[in-house]
Amino acid sequence: MENDDTGSGGQHGVTKNSDVARMLDRIADLLEFKNENFFKVRSYRTASSAITDLDSPVADAVAAGGAVELQKIPGIGKGISAQIVEIVTTGSSAYFDELTRDLPVSVLDLRRVSGIGLKTAQVLFSDFGIKSLDELRVFAEGGGLLSVPGIGEKTVERIKRSIARLESERTNPA
Repeated sequence: MENDDTGSGGQHGVTKNSDVARMLDRIADLLEFKNENFFKVRSYRTASSAITDLDSPVADAVAAGGAVELQKIPGIGKGISAQIVEIVTTGSSAYFDELTRDLPVSVLDLRRVSGIGLKTAQVLFSDFGIKSLDELRVFAEGGGLLSVPGIGEKTVERIKRSIARLESERTNPA
């Protein structure tokens, strides 16, 4: 059961378990997009799940003993525990910032589009410079998707419908 109580994190830090878990998941997504080591990606996903499953605020564990206390939680190791402390106390992660210097977070939105998996998203970014849903929509409307290996007309139509749905959700949240 997820506990999103505020806890005792830093004044400008992240104190909700769900927010810490989301940051760890985003790091994992960026690592996966960059084709980093599978085990490193899995470590971040495991730590995210461990934080989500905590019965108490992760900020309380940080306040009680920092990284050492976090390492007592199954699935959280030395390196990631230090990053969790940083996220809880400052609200950000230097490692996340480092990852996003050459890979904008917006590329992760490409994976939300039906018909676009990891490899296609990587090709769209590296070969065509597509780094957001807006750029993908313009590229699709201009017929560019047909020049992407493995994408045929049916997939282009599915991608266009999916982009429209995602943009509609963004402008008309439930």
